[in-house]
Amino acid sequence: MIVLKFGGSSVAKPERIKKVVDILKSYYRRGEKFTVVFSAFGGITDSLIEMSRKAAKGDDSYIEAFEAFSQRHMDAAKILLDKNNYKKVLPELQENHEVLKNLLYGIFLVREASLRTMDYVLSFGERNSAFLIAHTLDQEGVSSSYLDARTIIKTDQKFGSAKVNFDKSYELIRNHYEQHPEVQIVTGFIGTSHKGLTTTLGRGGSDYTASLLAAGLNAKLIEIWTDVDGVLTADPRKVKKAFTINTMTYAEAMEMSHFGAKVIYPPTLQPALRKNIPIKIKNTFNPSFEGTHISDKSDPDGAPVKGISSISKVALLTLSGSGLFGVPGIAGRLFSSLAQAGINIILITQGSSEHAISFAIQPKEAKRAKKTVETEFEYEIQSNIIEPVKVEEDLSVIAIIGENMRWQPGIAGRLFQALGKNGINTIAIAQGSSELNVSVVISKDDESKALNALHESFFLSDTKELHIFMIGVGLIGSTLLSQIQKQTAYLKERSKLELKIVGLANSKKMVFDENGIQLTNWKEKLDASDEVSDISGFIQKMKNLNLSNTIFIDNTANATVANYYESILDSSISISTPNKIATSSAYLQYQRLKSIAAKRGVQFLYETNVGAGLPVISTLNDLINSGDQILKIEGVLSGSLSYIFNTFSADTKFSAVVRKAKELGYTEPDPRDDLSGMDIRRKLIILARETGLTLEAEQVEIEDILPAACHEAKTVEAFFTEIERVDSHFEMLRSSAASENKVLRMIAKLENGKASINMHAVDSSHPFYSLNGSDNMIVFTTARYNERPLVVRGPGAGAAVTAAGVFAEIITIGNHLV
Repeated sequence: MIVLKFGGSSVAKPERIKKVVDILKSYYRRGEKFTVVFSAFGGITDSLIEMSRKAAKGDDSYIEAFEAFSQRHMDAAKILLDKNNYKKVLPELQENHEVLKNLLYGIFLVREASLRTMDYVLSFGERNSAFLIAHTLDQEGVSSSYLDARTIIKTDQKFGSAKVNFDKSYELIRNHYEQHPEVQIVTGFIGTSHKGLTTTLGRGGSDYTASLLAAGLNAKLIEIWTDVDGVLTADPRKVKKAFTINTMTYAEAMEMSHFGAKVIYPPTLQPALRKNIPIKIKNTFNPSFEGTHISDKSDPDGAPVKGISSISKVALLTLSGSGLFGVPGIAGRLFSSLAQAGINIILITQGSSEHAISFAIQPKEAKRAKKTVETEFEYEIQSNIIEPVKVEEDLSVIAIIGENMRWQPGIAGRLFQALGKNGINTIAIAQGSSELNVSVVISKDDESKALNALHESFFLSDTKELHIFMIGVGLIGSTLLSQIQKQTAYLKERSKLELKIVGLANSKKMVFDENGIQLTNWKEKLDASDEVSDISGFIQKMKNLNLSNTIFIDNTANATVANYYESILDSSISISTPNKIATSSAYLQYQRLKSIAAKRGVQFLYETNVGAGLPVISTLNDLINSGDQILKIEGVLSGSLSYIFNTFSADTKFSAVVRKAKELGYTEPDPRDDLSGMDIRRKLIILARETGLTLEAEQVEIEDILPAACHEAKTVEAFFTEIERVDSHFEMLRSSAASENKVLRMIAKLENGKASINMHAVDSSHPFYSLNGSDNMIVFTTARYNERPLVVRGPGAGAAVTAAGVFAEIITIGNHLV
């Protein structure tokens, strides 16, 4: 015997009922022996509750709700049944509706709907549903009959959630099925007391009915048909990559349901568990899918964690004080007082110091629980040996669940690492000795982020999803997006990283898509966006989305954006940026940003601040971290100035070369930042600080190569007008150097704690002589690399190499997060 149960979503509409009929016909066709339990049509139970409440309040609009209820079932009968069968069922349907109508009128007259009355009212949903479907099946050739479960399931008179008399019910079930060989179509959710009064079995009642039938009939299997593909690894509304768990044990299923899994409800499992009857969760709308098989058998080779679940809203209460230490009976008094007050406890945790006991409950019970406990410990609180109960709200409980966790070390470590790397603080921890679940209490705001981070860690460890928010989509930004698009498939296959661009902003507009902006048409998406660009709003949106593995990219040279780095890092979000402003501003601020990043366990990367895509800062840090001593750093640190002086010749005016460098994206938006030495100064300051020097901008000596009129020009275009006027001056400097077989170079130097930037004419014996294009060259003279200094050389400017440097840092951050 197989017991099948179909929930309200499976029979919400006649079209869905027809699909259910097709499923049952396939069972009948292949000779299976089965019985079926049905819930009320989807939404009907809520409708019955609502019309009863209205009637009890004296609101005669309950009549409209009743008429809608009646019409819905009549319409379903017309669609499902042919004329002859419709005529057969019509009198009984009408009689049912008339009884319900009179019952509601009675409630309206007395202005009261007791639990006893409500149980009777609610029974009409399941009775109508099973009655209509039984006749539909019979019409379709499945020999079946309608079975009102009130005749076979006997309970006490605890209306609303009645307790079942198992022995009596099992006897009635067996007797009925022995005398009725046809397929029995049974009402879920309802039973009768020993006095013949209608009762309901509480939440999950229809599943409970199926479980009771299976136990009474010693069935070989229970199938729960719903609207999802079985029990999933996590709530798909919160974790989009959740997938079906193929097999699990009763204990795992009960833990999952305790922590919020809606597919099953613990009491429904008990009769099946006692008889070791397997349960299968199937999808009505995807009947060929295997679903989830639940039994008493554990797979020793299976995954250690089967699922991740959560309770979204809890309050955490803590009883603490020296009066708890070494005193027997404290926990007994605490939990007895809560039990007497009817307060359910979700989670309990106590440290070995016995200084405090914390427990999680429903938030609506928090005030009452606090008062209950403080009353119980009134003497100790007045004696100042126990503190008043501390209440923390706006919390969630996250649990990882699996029987195999007990056999594999490191599970808890993996959990806390995943949470920690995403900046999620753990407020309380609980783990039973069975190691069936590890539960943590966290801020409610972090629930979705935590679920996704843990789901990735335990189920999708082969692929990590990075959520990228990017400000600045000009030359560097657009090039970076193009590089990411081209490498997406490679990164997913080789590095197991999936990059999602969630937010983009330029100076005019911004756009967001939590599922990832398509990189084939990001420009169109951004242009079409209705959201006006706002740096503060962009960053706040990034924080509010609170996605796991978030990375912020700043491709601007904007001081306002840099001012937000502190709050971004403090929100446990890693940063990669070619923007040099934050790292070259006041040393105290630089130090503060580094400290916050370290404190929060996130990455603050700015390799592209010096040398674009060249490994300058990383090389310097490797030298220092490996114990080398930095004696001197010399460098052509400006790719733009390198390009300008390498291209400047007798045939090309200096101003024309500068303009071309700007067009190619080699210079800053205002080329004076490069020509004045300001951009080089920023880079030299950053290098000095990486060596441990507390260098400030005013301590760097700069040779100014620009006339005052160029500095004073109010716009960039005005600057170009002024520089054209001094082309002859720069030609004189070039020709003078050329006459000595030398070339002009802007050289930065850091030695003995002093920093300087000067224009030099160098000959062919100098390493900087052979530079070409936009090449940078950085020469490290160290204790190890003394006679032959370490040289880093390559393109130091340009959108492609700078974007590539940022791209590399995204991958570095991704590897750190995983």
